[in-house]
Amino acid sequence: MVAYIKEPEIRQDDILKTADVDFNIHNVCIVTGAGSGLGRATAIAASVNNLMTVGLDLDAAAGKKTQAMARKMGGQMIFIKADLTRDSDMDYAVQEAAKLGNIRYLANIAGIQHIDSIENFPMAKYDQMMSIMLRAPFYLSKLVIPHFKKNADGKGVIGNMSSVHGHICTFNKPAYNITKFGLRGLTQSIAAEGGGKIRSFTVSTGYVKTALALNQIKAQAELRQITPEDVVRDVMMGKSRVKEMMSPVEAANLFVLGFSRFATYLNGGDLLFDGGMALTY
Repeated sequence: MVAYIKEPEIRQDDILKTADVDFNIHNVCIVTGAGSGLGRATAIAASVNNLMTVGLDLDAAAGKKTQAMARKMGGQMIFIKADLTRDSDMDYAVQEAAKLGNIRYLANIAGIQHIDSIENFPMAKYDQMMSIMLRAPFYLSKLVIPHFKKNADGKGVIGNMSSVHGHICTFNKPAYNITKFGLRGLTQSIAAEGGGKIRSFTVSTGYVKTALALNQIKAQAELRQITPEDVVRDVMMGKSRVKEMMSPVEAANLFVLGFSRFATYLNGGDLLFDGGMALTY
């Protein structure tokens, strides 16, 4: 990690707050990867927007820290330890979430990274990434859609964390690229079947100041035989027209917007906030 770059703290004043009648304590928002990074920021942002938030993560200590942060800001959040490679864990999490209110929102954010070429990529790591980042979002969507249909208005929204890598592919990230393109396909499939009442959207950002992004700097430097500073300047931000990484809460705010009444026509679409990287590549 480059010493001068670190994940910023989440401040309440930086969270987008929307006036939406459906943003109330009776409606449940499930957020995966809630123990860190984008998942943590999104869970906190959802709770600050008055949603009963259920955060899922494999790291119990980190998840409980997020819960404490959300509650300190006045939000309501429950943490459930869940391994997204286990259907039984996801079954249990959704069953417990349904006891807290009407399941109305799902944010599929959990992800991991591995930097390697296709020819050297370890298949065990590939399978793990597919399970966490593509199969789990599909399975959780399968579980929550019946709950959406039971809501009084039959509505619900699923937001999936894609990436600029769901638009363009850079080398040494084959599995990551595949999952992010796949999430866009899942999103459009949900929208196609949702009848206008069950919406879905993706969020595609460039590099965000999270451990997931920052921890790959060293691996990229070694594979490309350049310095960590060169990785940040030339590889990460080189094609971006905005030369600073996003903060996690900026990405979380996109989920708040996408879930809200202000995004009625965001259905199957993608919120591309990448500093101009993909479209000016």
